[in-house]
Amino acid sequence: MRTGLSWRRARRRDQPLALGLTLGAVAAAMLAPWTPVLARLAPACVLHTLTGLPCPACGATRAVLALARLDPVAAFAFNPLMALGLGGGFIVAAVALPWVAARGPVPIVLGGGLSPRGRALAGCVLAVHWAWLVARGV
Repeated sequence: MRTGLSWRRARRRDQPLALGLTLGAVAAAMLAPWTPVLARLAPACVLHTLTGLPCPACGATRAVLALARLDPVAAFAFNPLMALGLGGGFIVAAVALPWVAARGPVPIVLGGGLSPRGRALAGCVLAVHWAWLVARGV
């Protein structure tokens, strides 16, 4: 069985997913002014409350608030993985519909998930990310 990532040209059947992604990006942009109100509803981090150590997601709410203010530098400072993931995801979602309409290449995941080296790399990225949050005292 092959594992990994491959590419193919977008097809007509990809349009509903692309439309959903683009509508999600539009909805996120429309909700941006209300993120400070919505952030107040987020619970406190249990790990940080109990131990004083940040969890790997600590700073995510502040990163979202910074992205809503269009301040990616501050978002990256609060939580780098959240800033990169949300920022990149928003860009991908915003261009999904025109990309599929232009029949651009789309990724396909082949069975089996990440290779052992890919899993090790992902684990290292998460460990460095968490160490950075702990060192910063987020």
